[in-house]
Amino acid sequence: QVQLVESGGGSVQSGGSLSVSCAASGFPLEHYAIAWFRQAPGREREGVACSAGSNGPTQYTESAKGRFTISRDNGKNTASLEMNGLKPEDTGVYFCVVEPENDYYYSCSWFPRTSHTASWGRGTQVTVSS
Repeated sequence: QVQLVESGGGSVQSGGSLSVSCAASGFPLEHYAIAWFRQAPGREREGVACSAGSNGPTQYTESAKGRFTISRDNGKNTASLEMNGLKPEDTGVYFCVVEPENDYYYSCSWFPRTSHTASWGRGTQVTVSS
């Protein structure tokens, strides 16, 4: 059974840095694309970054480019998102997501959209104060 558990996050002032992590189980993360999404209060979930499986490329949405870095440790079945230069608008709950039932489970071609069969963690809160 696919399971994703986020950790890290917390509170920081504008311009600061935070890192969030995702522990995956039930599948070999090495071969799967994994993405980070976030949801701010009153807003829809939005994609942030994606890392393709099998050492494939990474993708970032415009809001994350140049500030966020997605990485993975396939040996530990974990993924991380390092966030620098944080802004108040980065505040939200951050989720890690995989698409295990997608024919393209290994690539970021589905990012930044997700299907109804996507697997989500429960999220971790990131709060950036001005």
